[in-house]
Amino acid sequence: MSVRAAVIEAPGRFAVESFPDPDPGPGAVVLSMHYSGICGTDKHTWRGESIQYAGTDHERDAAYPLICGHENVGVIEAVGPGDPPLDELGRPLRAGDRVVPAPNLTCGRCRFCLDGFSPYYLCTALQDYGNSLTCAEPPHLFGGWSERMYLLPGTRLFRVPDELPSRIAALTEVMAVTHGLDAAVGFGDTVLVLGVGPLGLMHLAKAEMLGAGRLIATDVLPERLEHAGAFGADLVLDASATTAEERREAVREATGGLGADVVADCSGRAETFPEALGLVRPGGTVAGLEFGVPPSPAARALWRLYTRIGLPLSGRLIAPGWHDVGEFLGPSIEELWWRIPLERMLGLWRDAGVEDVRFRRLSLGGGIVIWGRRG
Repeated sequence: MSVRAAVIEAPGRFAVESFPDPDPGPGAVVLSMHYSGICGTDKHTWRGESIQYAGTDHERDAAYPLICGHENVGVIEAVGPGDPPLDELGRPLRAGDRVVPAPNLTCGRCRFCLDGFSPYYLCTALQDYGNSLTCAEPPHLFGGWSERMYLLPGTRLFRVPDELPSRIAALTEVMAVTHGLDAAVGFGDTVLVLGVGPLGLMHLAKAEMLGAGRLIATDVLPERLEHAGAFGADLVLDASATTAEERREAVREATGGLGADVVADCSGRAETFPEALGLVRPGGTVAGLEFGVPPSPAARALWRLYTRIGLPLSGRLIAPGWHDVGEFLGPSIEELWWRIPLERMLGLWRDAGVEDVRFRRLSLGGGIVIWGRRG
C-alpha cells in the first residue's frame, strides 16, 4: 500500500508523490491525518526563502525535498512495539486516539533538555516536522501534507477531547504561538495586533480570552480587517490607506494619548517593527514574532540575543482549556477556513504562477484535506 503526499521538491517545484506505507519502529507512531495547516513558513519554503532560525545556533536551510505541514491533527493508526506513547498528562495512547503532535522534536539528552527550565528551542539537536526532516530518507512521511505522518520516538502528543472538532484542534500550534500574551496582557488592557492574517487573528482571539478591554487591528488588506472586526477588534486601521503617523495618532486618540498596552507584531515584515515600537505606550510590551524574510542582519542579531538570554519565543502547547477555545473560535472558524483536497493543492500553486507542478502516480478521490486562508 502506498501513501500520497504533497512534496515541495525544491523552491517553486511542487508535486504529489507516493511513498511506502510505514510500519512504526519502537516508540514511533503513525498518524492518519485529519488536517494540516498552511503556515507562513511553508509559503517561504516554497518561495526559496528557507533559512530557519536565522542568527541562532540552529540556523539552517530547509531540507528539500520536504513534506511540509507542522500544524497537525489526526488519529493514531499504529504504534511501535514496546511501551505505548503517553499524552500530555502521562496517560497511555493507543490506536484510534485523536492527537495533536508537537511540531518540534527535542533530543531529551543535551544540557538544555535536562536542566528542567531551558526553552525547547535551545536543544542542541532540535528537529522540526515539515522543515528540517527531508522526505528523501525513510520513512519519508515527516510532514502533515500527507495521508499519513510518521512521528519519531519522543514526539510530544496532546490528546484531543472528543467534543473538540478537528478543524479547531488544527489551530493548536497557531494558538501556542500566542503564549507570549499570557504574561503580557492584563485585564482591561488595550492590545494592538499589527498584521491580522491567521496568526494575527489568533492573537486577537487570545487577547479577548485574556480579558483585554480594547482590541485594535491594522493590516494592508481590507478583507483581513473585516475578519478582525468579526474577532472583536474595536478599531481597525487600513495601513494601505493611512500613513504610519496617522495610525499612531489614531491609536493615541483611542488610548487617552498613551498608546497600546501591548502590541503584537504579526506581520512577518521587518519594516513594521519600528512602527510597533511607536504604537506601544511607555512601559508597555511589544511582542515581535518575526523580523522579516529573508532575515536582515538586524533580525539575525535580535534572534541571537533572544535565544542567548532565553526569552520564550514560541510558547507551549497546553491541553486544559481546549473546550473554551473551541467554543470561542468555532463560529468564526466556519467563516474563515476552507478545506483543500490534496489534488487541488497543485492547482492552487499553479494558479499562483508556479511553472513546474507535476502529478505523480496520483489517483483522484479521497485523501488528506488541509486548511488555509482565502486570499
